[in-house]
Amino acid sequence: MEFKLFDLGLTDFKPAWDFQKEIFNGVRINYIPAGLVICRHYPVITSGRLTKNGDILSDNRLPVYPIERGGSVTYHGPGQLTAYPIFNLNYFKKDIHWFLRQLERVILDFLADFGIQGLTYKGKTGVWIGQQKIASIGIAVRNWITFHGLSINIKQNDLDNFKLIRPCGMDIEMVSLESLLEENIDIESVKQNLVNKFENIFSIGRKINDQSTIAAIR
Repeated sequence: MEFKLFDLGLTDFKPAWDFQKEIFNGVRINYIPAGLVICRHYPVITSGRLTKNGDILSDNRLPVYPIERGGSVTYHGPGQLTAYPIFNLNYFKKDIHWFLRQLERVILDFLADFGIQGLTYKGKTGVWIGQQKIASIGIAVRNWITFHGLSINIKQNDLDNFKLIRPCGMDIEMVSLESLLEENIDIESVKQNLVNKFENIFSIGRKINDQSTIAAIR
């Protein structure tokens, strides 16, 4: 199966959220076999279905979007690499837990390229470095089609806004790829690494940035 890759660059959350829905509709009507949206966001907080009172702290100054994905609250910023796989699990495996574990494998393999061994913990979705979290996962599934996805902390200078929330509803510390490697990382230079991992883990080919598909859906 092929997937179409859509690189939105640095964008506000709302347009990217709306774009996901357009691609979702394309997958639903079989106009697109599968889609992978790659982007970075201007600073924003999103709250999933499990967000509780107190997960967003009183001194928060960022826009907040309640969204339909699972999980609790998280921060997105320009120092993260975010991926939204919009896959029809009827063509893979109709098992949400399996899909979550595959997303964790994508992240683990991405980190391994930099000599970093990530960890996963039973009952805690995402990828960790010891007790610090480097990548978060939150998805929604309708009619066995997935949307929302994963984010990996790349830049060290984009971690402070996590202090405005209880990340994933927990009192945890977030870590970045830069802080682990103690060197500057250009996000554009590692983007292809992440796309390659999706190709490898899900065994699918890709077509890049098909703007005609976007126009047809709209």
